[in-house]
Amino acid sequence: MNFCKLYKQYRDEWWGLPLILPLLVLPVIKIANTYTYIGGARTYLYYLPLPFMLCMMLFFSWKALPGLIAGIGCYLTKDMHFVEKLGIALQFLIPTIVAWGGYQFFNQQRKMVSHGDTRLMAYRLFWQMFIPATIFLLLLQFTLYLGLYPSQRNTAWASPLTQRNLINYQSLLMGYLTGVPLCYLLIRLIRNPNYFRSFLSQVRRDFDPKVTGLEMLVWAVMVAGIFSMLMSPLTKASSIFSTNYTISLLLPVMLWGAMRFGYRFISVVWTMMLIVAIHYHYHFVPRSAGYSVQMAITSSSFLIFSFIIAYMAMLSSRQRAIHERVRRIAFIDPVVSLPNMRALSRAINHTPWSVLCFLRMPDLEVLTRHYGIMLRINYKQNLAKYICDVLRPGEDVYQLTGSDLAMLLHTESYKDRLDDLYAHIQQFRYSWNGMPLQPQVGVSYCYIHSPISHLSLMLGELNTVAELSLVTNRPENLQRRGAQYLQQELKDKIAMMVRVQQALENNGFRLMAQPIVGVRGDDYHEVLLRMLGDDGELISPLLFLPVAYEFGMASRIDLWVLENTLRFMASRRKSNPGMRLALNLSPSTASGTGFSQQVKDLLAEYSIEAWQLVFEITESHSLVNADQARRTLHELQDLGCRVAIDDFGTGYASYARLKHISADILKIDGSFIRNIATSSLDYQIVSSICHLARMKKMRVVAEYVENEEIRTAAITLGIDYLQGYGIGKPAPLEELAVAEPAACESGGDDFVGLPLLSDF
Repeated sequence: MNFCKLYKQYRDEWWGLPLILPLLVLPVIKIANTYTYIGGARTYLYYLPLPFMLCMMLFFSWKALPGLIAGIGCYLTKDMHFVEKLGIALQFLIPTIVAWGGYQFFNQQRKMVSHGDTRLMAYRLFWQMFIPATIFLLLLQFTLYLGLYPSQRNTAWASPLTQRNLINYQSLLMGYLTGVPLCYLLIRLIRNPNYFRSFLSQVRRDFDPKVTGLEMLVWAVMVAGIFSMLMSPLTKASSIFSTNYTISLLLPVMLWGAMRFGYRFISVVWTMMLIVAIHYHYHFVPRSAGYSVQMAITSSSFLIFSFIIAYMAMLSSRQRAIHERVRRIAFIDPVVSLPNMRALSRAINHTPWSVLCFLRMPDLEVLTRHYGIMLRINYKQNLAKYICDVLRPGEDVYQLTGSDLAMLLHTESYKDRLDDLYAHIQQFRYSWNGMPLQPQVGVSYCYIHSPISHLSLMLGELNTVAELSLVTNRPENLQRRGAQYLQQELKDKIAMMVRVQQALENNGFRLMAQPIVGVRGDDYHEVLLRMLGDDGELISPLLFLPVAYEFGMASRIDLWVLENTLRFMASRRKSNPGMRLALNLSPSTASGTGFSQQVKDLLAEYSIEAWQLVFEITESHSLVNADQARRTLHELQDLGCRVAIDDFGTGYASYARLKHISADILKIDGSFIRNIATSSLDYQIVSSICHLARMKKMRVVAEYVENEEIRTAAITLGIDYLQGYGIGKPAPLEELAVAEPAACESGGDDFVGLPLLSDF
């Protein structure tokens, strides 16, 4: 143990591996050196010490120089005098240092060699192949020309433009191209033997996922067959396949391997084959007339094939890596950085039985509106991490839209685990800018069997059940709560949404009018909306308006009602010029911008006076932007329209709100009106509302006036307008009587002089 610790601590010192490796490795890699004689002079076909020296510099920087000098002196300049040793040492070190320095300077992003990366291919070709090979050959020719190497008589100087020098240059290029990755791998394995497992893992990752054992076997057999033919000694009975012609057959097979098996595997295999083939070159290139030409062609073929195979392997590995990264990103939400619904669907399909959980956090929407979307993103990220700490391998948390999350659990003892997980989730605390937050989390779950073809529908059902969990404070089971009923309810809701869309596009709505009778004779009508059914029946707004609100179609419906109402009023201008109609506004319309301008434009288009319109709005929590709603209603009053507060006395509209309301009309909810003749409590409540409304100079409308007793009691209380089945039932808008009570051409009716909306 102490030895391993000391080894890791001192292995990179100049007196450690940088000094020892050249002395140990140089005599071994010299075995790979191959040369022949052309014109009586030694000509190298493959030379590995130079790539090894460059790798030493890339690995250990300046610390490698003492070891390289020692290695050169012991093995490459043996039995030479000092001056010649010094010259050869400089000839080896100068191109190595220049190549190392240039690569380091121009590739500052990556100090180490990154083999297999196409982005660094140009740097490697120039600084790790072309530059050192060229400098080394130029220095060699220069020293031979000066006669500085008397011991190298068999490598005498010749004209640079000879076949021998061409072969030498090609061998240097080929040595750097294939030898640098091999030597780098060798040094790395010696420095850290554990890297071998990592290297094997990288090799497996480079393989195409579709590669099978049969494909590898076929490829290996083909390579072995072609290579064995190439290595067969030449005899009189030899065929063309025992010559350098067979080298061309290796290229397509090696390209096949490069495209399928990746750079790391094919580079090692090809380099080993290349060293062996060049070492036994005399098996396929016999000494005969034109031997130098054949060797030049063979050497260039090996060089070009090495580049093509390496580059194609890099490209294929990079393409697979990009494809894998894109595929991985496709399963991750880009904003929250959690697995998305696609990943959830894949995980479900890969597991026969599992438990799908839904986490609902409605309070997070409110917090997001106040503190921004980053709060929701950070909260979901931290909550997911908090949950994952107690999940088992193979379980995960998944991102859903809005403020929801999903979990996929194993089925083993999931009921007990769900209770523990629920308690664990409830303990989660999150701090935003020093403010502790704990939004309530509802949890629902169901037991599922893959494959699931309706995941989105199931998540919708779980969402509904999770709302119940917010009330019961425990995880709720979808199967126990009636999945079929929820599924049918969701289908009905979607079907109704489609019908509403079709009604908007095809004018499938019908307008009804219910009279609102003034005790002083100044009557008007409230416009009510119905939708046509398939058989021509009228569908109540209670069935389709909640769906329209949920799916964001309320504003379109309001605009449709407004435009069709004004069109009707314009058509009755001559017969009923004083017609006044009340229209209901949804909270989303009142909270939006631009509605008052649309009203102004439509009034001008149909030549309708603003005093002929009354806009009714119900105060509720659905007013997501109360300030904008106040501005919208104030702008409508500035146009001359009247504003009524509908359903006062229930829900959000209360006495506390009455202090701040400054509308024209107050409509008391029918739940108080229907019992004023029999309930003294309701009578007193309505009386107090009327008293306060008169103090604020508002007119009062009583809804649900069903009989004469209620009518008499309402008039006794001083209510200004009556509405209900006892007054008049809704009828088609087209059936309005021609003789409407004409109030005043300029709007000078009982509404004149009422205060405008200033503080709604």
